[in-house]
Amino acid sequence: MKHLTRLSICVLCTTLVLGCASQPTMVEDVVQVAEQQNEVLLENERLRVIEYQSKTGERAGMHAHPDQVFYSFSPAKFKFTSPDGNTAEVEVKAGQVMWLDPVTHTTENAGTTNAHGLVIELKK
Repeated sequence: MKHLTRLSICVLCTTLVLGCASQPTMVEDVVQVAEQQNEVLLENERLRVIEYQSKTGERAGMHAHPDQVFYSFSPAKFKFTSPDGNTAEVEVKAGQVMWLDPVTHTTENAGTTNAHGLVIELKK
């Protein structure tokens, strides 16, 4: 009986540890990660509008976005890095509008000019 109780406690502890380890890490909000680059212009129960500005070489740490629309006021080049380390570079033109599915990444202004745009995040 003692053996069965110890075994049950070990199994329970192992399950809890593995369960906690497999939970996704909470990723921070872009406004908290890069406060100097992002200003919330409007927020309600349906959406959030963020003005984004970054200088050449500036980075934002790991953060997440829900479905979003990005409008670029200026030409820019971005380097995005996903949590698994994959990178992608994207160039945008002034006036370009893009739809982006939910994403978790870091962002770097990899261009030679300052970047300026609007991020419109949709809430579910």
